[in-house]
Amino acid sequence: MFDLNNSSVAETADQAEALLKAPLLDLLHQAADVHRAHHDVTDIQKASLLSVKTGGCPEDCAYCPQSAHHKEVGLQKEHFMNPDAVIEMAQRAKSAGAERFCMGAAWRKVRDGAEFDAVLEMVRGVRGLDMEACVTLGMLQRHQAEALAEAGLTAYNHNLDTGPEFYGEIIGTRTYRDRLETLEHVRAAGMSICCGGIIGMGESLRDRADMLAVLANFTPPPESVPINALIPVKGTPLGHLPRVRAPEIIRMVATARILMPKARVRLSAGRDGFSISDQILCFMAGANSIFYGDELLTAPNSSLSLDKELFETLAAIE
Repeated sequence: MFDLNNSSVAETADQAEALLKAPLLDLLHQAADVHRAHHDVTDIQKASLLSVKTGGCPEDCAYCPQSAHHKEVGLQKEHFMNPDAVIEMAQRAKSAGAERFCMGAAWRKVRDGAEFDAVLEMVRGVRGLDMEACVTLGMLQRHQAEALAEAGLTAYNHNLDTGPEFYGEIIGTRTYRDRLETLEHVRAAGMSICCGGIIGMGESLRDRADMLAVLANFTPPPESVPINALIPVKGTPLGHLPRVRAPEIIRMVATARILMPKARVRLSAGRDGFSISDQILCFMAGANSIFYGDELLTAPNSSLSLDKELFETLAAIE
């Protein structure tokens, strides 16, 4: 079991905090060197994300419009999608350039039965398209993780959201230990871990450092680390907060890259609020994946036309 009190976690948190406070250009330079030592900087993976069951989640996550606790949001609840429709959308995403297809269901935990069997069918269908497949379904039991692995799932997404000290300010219906236990089941089943967090929820710089330190001390660290910027949604407890500024996300990406050199660092939710220049700085800092498409579950994302402009800007001039 992962030990949050391990001295190496505290030491890494000190290192992460120092990096987050470093002069920005120095931090960028260091992160870029680490990135180039471990990755082809032209390799930026495009992942598409689809909500296969929207709204009505029993969790009380303060940032999430899908929570049944936040009744003022007014989100349209949608029933579980048909696997054939999901696989068709995966094919469209692939045709648009996506290499990884991620599916999310607003569940507290996975329950055995017809809907979980349908998820397994979706996973097999996406893998049959020669795409990476990722799901985020809430808490897992060991046998469910094994079933997903047998179906061919590439990765399971289960974010820590924030550092352990601040976590209770954001979520009251699931403990930090619950999250770690699910990740342990995923790793034991032989799947990749996709695990990161959100900034801009009112946390301190140390809370950000603590979250990165926990991730960096997994054995091995997550293969994929999404860095999300809060999208404040009216009706949620965090709906009044300001949008995250670009230098904050750049610092998080750079620090994640230095602490987890081999991971895919994913520039995730909130990307629609950053300019093309801001995003290019994130790629310089070590981000090498984006979520691709007009929507992330229920949140807006950078449009395909803007992403086309982004990748044209990155390309060599002929």
